[in-house]
Amino acid sequence: MVGGTPGGVVGGTPGGVVDDAPLRVGGGVSRPEKISGSPPVYTEVARKARVTGVVIVEAIIDERGNVTNARVLKGLPMGLDRAAMDAVQKWKFKPAQFQGKPVKVYYTLTVNFQVQ
Repeated sequence: MVGGTPGGVVGGTPGGVVDDAPLRVGGGVSRPEKISGSPPVYTEVARKARVTGVVIVEAIIDERGNVTNARVLKGLPMGLDRAAMDAVQKWKFKPAQFQGKPVKVYYTLTVNFQVQ
């Protein structure tokens, strides 16, 4: 109880878990597992320039394993940010779990770009 209110939120529940708020992985919250999704498509200009590296994306993985609210934390030039976002938003995950129930979580994804 925080401030005399269960869960610290008006209408909250004992234990402090608010139904709609995404959680962070750890402390009893399992990490989501990628179950499907294609790698990003290299842009032609980035391939010709031999741009390599990683795009780091933070997203919410919802209770159904869908990627929502994705945003780039660290990007690459020549359209690779957009390519990473396009790919990530189509990926599907086994949802994170807390106390045996699927929950939405903030999750950081690393998308690698390597010229072959």
